[in-house]
Amino acid sequence: MRAMNTLGFDAAPEDTRVVVAMSGGVDSSVTAALLKDQGYDVVGITLQLYDHGAAVQRKGACCAGQDIHDARRVAEAIGIPHYVLDYESRFKDSVMEEFADSYLRGETPVPCVRCNQTVKFRDLLETAEDLGAVALATGHYIRREGGLDNARLYRGKNSIKDQSYFLFATTQEQANYLRFPLGGLSKDETRALADKYNLAVAAKPESQDICFVPNGNYASVIERIRPGAGVEGDIVDLHGTVLGRHSGIINYTIGQRRGLGIATGSPLYVVRLDPERNRVVVGPAEALLVSRVSLREMNWIGDEPLGMDGTEVMVKVRSTQEPMKATVFGAADNWAEVHLDEPEAGVSPGQACVMYDGDRLLGGGWIAGTEAPITL
Repeated sequence: MRAMNTLGFDAAPEDTRVVVAMSGGVDSSVTAALLKDQGYDVVGITLQLYDHGAAVQRKGACCAGQDIHDARRVAEAIGIPHYVLDYESRFKDSVMEEFADSYLRGETPVPCVRCNQTVKFRDLLETAEDLGAVALATGHYIRREGGLDNARLYRGKNSIKDQSYFLFATTQEQANYLRFPLGGLSKDETRALADKYNLAVAAKPESQDICFVPNGNYASVIERIRPGAGVEGDIVDLHGTVLGRHSGIINYTIGQRRGLGIATGSPLYVVRLDPERNRVVVGPAEALLVSRVSLREMNWIGDEPLGMDGTEVMVKVRSTQEPMKATVFGAADNWAEVHLDEPEAGVSPGQACVMYDGDRLLGGGWIAGTEAPITL
């Protein structure tokens, strides 16, 4: 009796080639071991994304020195071919430089989404196809359901590990090709599988969110990519009155309260960054509220086209929040506008606005601008 093909293909697992993106962490290692155990023709690929020599000794790194070594060890242990591809220049062009430029525009970027959108789900997917694979599998915690041509994406079964927010830019064509074997598991269950398969990385800690930012010091990375980015300027209130000086808008984010270096009778927050005049605008907490959000590079993978009449959805404007009610209106040139049912604080340009129908991922876009519910 032929073994069941759990990936949805009409072929025996041994006749089904799958490329697994192996970062050297527990999740992708378990993904490769699980598929190998089920009998698939598995090929592991690890991407060298940045300065791997300098990153070898840094804990929490990703896609660099030690992680490449760990991925190679896992591949050897489970008996699959493994390749390391030098994507450093692609990563620098598509992710790191965009990260720096986004901060210079007064935005707060999400480079992990850009990495998935470009280097991993565009470039690596093409490489998988060139190797004769019928699918690219990753260790992301997101569920895929449906057939070969009509895949739907859903939030990971374990809400704590759900990574659907970071995959909002996945197109329908990509969703059809991708597989996520860990989408129905918790992290504890994944680690238990790592122990079962005797993987050397079973107890390896989580990697940091932004792999190329050591110790969370964004400004130093931006200064290295764009020298002279930290230009001093004025901190002003909502009326333009100068309250102090800042050390460069790259050091500030929407909603920030601490570290402003100004003393007033009431708490003030960063409510807007003005790169054209190199100003940080501060105001009271209520000035952070927004009710409308404009989006660029809108990606929609719902069943029906996104029209201009409005579609009721649930949205997340930050990865850590629970979805909230909103209506999204489609516009020309892949733009969209979102009307929030309830005003939300701290919505920052450069972040993602991700849309759901229940647990189903419908897509999303990059926040280009916001509109307050009241005039302050």
